[in-house]
Amino acid sequence: IQDFGPPPTIPKDNIFVFIVFTVSYIITKRNIMSVKLGIAPIAWSNDDMPELGGDTPLEQCLSEANEAGFSGIESGGKFPKKSEELIPLLEKYNLKLCSGWYGANLRKNSVKEEINAIQEQLKLFQDCKAPCIVFAEVSDSIAGDPSRPLSTRPQMDGEEWNSFCKKISEIGKYLEDQGMPLAYHHHMGTVIESQKDTERLLESTKDQVKLILDTGHMLFAGGNSVDVAKNFKERVVHVHCKDMRKDILDKSLKEDLSFRQAFLEGAFTVPGDGFINYEPLLKFLKENHYNGWLVVEAEQDPAKANPLEYAKIGHNYLSKLCKKIDLEIIL
Repeated sequence: IQDFGPPPTIPKDNIFVFIVFTVSYIITKRNIMSVKLGIAPIAWSNDDMPELGGDTPLEQCLSEANEAGFSGIESGGKFPKKSEELIPLLEKYNLKLCSGWYGANLRKNSVKEEINAIQEQLKLFQDCKAPCIVFAEVSDSIAGDPSRPLSTRPQMDGEEWNSFCKKISEIGKYLEDQGMPLAYHHHMGTVIESQKDTERLLESTKDQVKLILDTGHMLFAGGNSVDVAKNFKERVVHVHCKDMRKDILDKSLKEDLSFRQAFLEGAFTVPGDGFINYEPLLKFLKENHYNGWLVVEAEQDPAKANPLEYAKIGHNYLSKLCKKIDLEIIL
């Protein structure tokens, strides 16, 4: 009862009536699905391109994320790596750590080597009670190379696919045992980019390998986020709400731009400023009892796209849409 607030006043002298009313009240409350709204710090500072927001203080990012209305934020390069430093900083701005990026090299490393490499971040996320770790394979990624068009991204043959999926399953099991689910991030310019790649990965790994669904990356790769969510609804544990500008998306595909060129041109933006209609996806998530984070994320040049202004656009759009479909937002 404490979790859902006080039930309606009913006569306690009739214990049967009291139990029926109380149970009915709790069931009704549980059927009201809820999500949390977070944001990624990449709008303020880009870890891969320090010239984009490199001089922006972390506290400005946290303060403005709170001002825009978000209750969570993902980690970034400027974040303290020790929980005794990060937790008080997040608490100062009434924010929770709602996950963060981990770039893996499992194609080259053994599972044991990758487990050793992830320890510092794992400990930080455990201490901060993050819901999952955003995990992506970055071996030979071309995402940060301005000279490499997206058509030249790395590929795996059948034998390597089998080996890779076995490794991902092993580290997924390890992270699940540590209470920190592995949420795999399909990403442009990497070996797991398209809808086909993503579905093959999930079909070839054990249930301990979860999915972060990134609407922008899925659209950029020609995929359909709603279809992926429907096909693997039990595996989706985290959602990145990244929108796109259609004219720049079309140009990026037509001219085979590099990932860096595409986002510098302005391919990505926040929900409500692009052309993705999030209502079908959010309705499906609600119907299938998703109660995790919706994280606004958009790689943009902060000199061209003011981070606070765009954070507010994203928050307002998702808030209004959630209200429209009766999806409760937990603050």
